[in-house]
Amino acid sequence: MRWSLRWQNPGALYLLATRQTSRRSQPCRTELRSPSCDRRLRGHLDVDSVPSISVGNCVDMDSTVSAYLDRLGLEREVPSADALGRLHRAHVERIAYETLWIHLGEGWSIDPTDSLQRIAGQQRGGYCFHLNGAFHELLVALGYQSSRHVGTVHGPEGPTASTHANHLALTVLSVPSDEGPGDWYVDAGLGDALHEPIALRAGSSTQGPLSLELIDPAPGVWQLRHDPQLGSFTAMTFAAEPTSIDAFACKHVELSTSPESRFVRTITVQRRDAHGADVLRGLVLKRIGDEPRTTELLEADEWFSALREVFDLPLTQVSNAAKRDLWANVSATHARWQQS
Repeated sequence: MRWSLRWQNPGALYLLATRQTSRRSQPCRTELRSPSCDRRLRGHLDVDSVPSISVGNCVDMDSTVSAYLDRLGLEREVPSADALGRLHRAHVERIAYETLWIHLGEGWSIDPTDSLQRIAGQQRGGYCFHLNGAFHELLVALGYQSSRHVGTVHGPEGPTASTHANHLALTVLSVPSDEGPGDWYVDAGLGDALHEPIALRAGSSTQGPLSLELIDPAPGVWQLRHDPQLGSFTAMTFAAEPTSIDAFACKHVELSTSPESRFVRTITVQRRDAHGADVLRGLVLKRIGDEPRTTELLEADEWFSALREVFDLPLTQVSNAAKRDLWANVSATHARWQQS
């Protein structure tokens, strides 16, 4: 048994005993068994149908890493703090946080191999389990000591049982630099939050117009506090203990299929850069940071143009019929929102 920490409210922690596996993720393996789903998940979910995370098809990591780096516009470098920063900035600038796949009915898994192939070869993104899942594999392939961690994005009330494990966070340890090896918190899956890595120690970080703060509120726990004025969430708390990708299998099913999930209710696409962030929710495109503005994209052409030009999502592998259905879906949702 292992003890992992969960926040119940801003002023208290409680311990939850969880039986976890501790396998290192590899791009080619036969199977990772997902844990038993929490029976407290909402009743409409068929928790027994959650699949094992299996990687049956091996991938050529050399060619996949090359394609991944091509998409980032970078060359392969030996591990260093400067190189890690270049990787992180390019990732959040060029690979969008997106939930289009849910509304296209594509039913993505969080299998790291699938995430790698979509990002490196299909010009797609994903949400945190995909983005940080693939980024972790890339970092390991490049020689970094990257680890996954169970995280929770939450509001001012703090993490709760219902929000637990809704985020996959990453740390990278012993990264060489001129000042000596250092540890970093990296996160390509928080949408409008990090633009570059944050040193894994308590302190503040100003990244463009956003002010972020990393604290250690309890032993074995880290918490990122988002910008209180511009951020889309209050904080993200994560356990210092590493975990494996299968720790997120059940939460992924809930977030991508439950009618109560915000990802199922509303399409979300986000992209970070040095000066702010672009955020698309439904038909509303918002610029945060420099030249802030909000635009309603009420025509299909301008909406798909924004996906292509702002978020680098041309959706070339999506059929015209599927695009028409997607537009009808997002338009109807927007109309209901206006009437509410």
